[in-house]
Amino acid sequence: MSGCGLIILYTCRQKAAVEQRMEKPDLNIGFIGAGNMAFGITKGILCSGEGPCLEILWSTLFPPWFQELGVAVTHSNTEVVTASRLVFLAVKPHLIPRVLAEIAPSVTREHVIISVAAGVTIATLEEQLLPPESVVLRLMPNLPCMVQEGALLFSLGSRAGPQEGAVLKALLAPCGLVEEGPEVWIDTHTGLSGSGVAFVYLFAEALAEGAVKMGMPTAVAQRIAAQTILGAGRLLRDSGRHPAQLRSDVCTPGGTTIYGLHALELGGLRAAAMGAVEAATERWFMEVQPQISAINYRSVFGKYELKYYILQSYLVMGGC
Repeated sequence: MSGCGLIILYTCRQKAAVEQRMEKPDLNIGFIGAGNMAFGITKGILCSGEGPCLEILWSTLFPPWFQELGVAVTHSNTEVVTASRLVFLAVKPHLIPRVLAEIAPSVTREHVIISVAAGVTIATLEEQLLPPESVVLRLMPNLPCMVQEGALLFSLGSRAGPQEGAVLKALLAPCGLVEEGPEVWIDTHTGLSGSGVAFVYLFAEALAEGAVKMGMPTAVAQRIAAQTILGAGRLLRDSGRHPAQLRSDVCTPGGTTIYGLHALELGGLRAAAMGAVEAATERWFMEVQPQISAINYRSVFGKYELKYYILQSYLVMGGC
């Protein structure tokens, strides 16, 4: 096994929407990598209630949280590829060259490769790491996929068409909101939605602490803060209205809300939130790009030889 993630392999019979869109009785899906994103996507798909998992295969070495999902586990990257039509690459960026060098001989035109690897561009996958004519999509989810309330953005590769996009969107629909867009949006999406989850948690914490300061018990304040954010978010999403319109609906002249909003504006909340997304996005560029570093390849009788260099810090840490 290449890399430091486990490999999850499962075959699901999606008896409702996914089956109809794929027009096939079985949808074979493989995951290479067993981190938080792979877990979140897998849990979101399986929690849709659209059908049971089939052909369960257990392994003795895998994180216990995958056991509750009832997925089959293997330690062979190539087994995942040969047994699947849709293959999710969910390993760390610096492991992508090593993993793809292993699976490239098994990748065919029938496969759809979906990369969740941070910072690895579609062009890098298509032109340097995968066999010619490979069908590639790039996906960036976020952690709330685990509770089917994620925000996912994907981009089509040069050889992926509307059908592949529709299949992916249908498959991931149980995970939350699924949007398609140009690849240049994905890094911004990471700052907005990937890191944005933590920004919302901080705001929830601050709301609750404000209530605690005014005499409310901590546990109650935290529950109410969470529900307030959940309710406001659903209203914003489902109404389709601009946030400013909804905010205006809550404000009455001289009322409590406008005084509270004034305090937030004085504290610089708006600028701080904008700056947080910008800072997270810029840090993303700084953190991810060096990990990809130099990747060279050459084709030898249809097989790919890859030479790559990973971060010195990774070497010092001894990998995973």
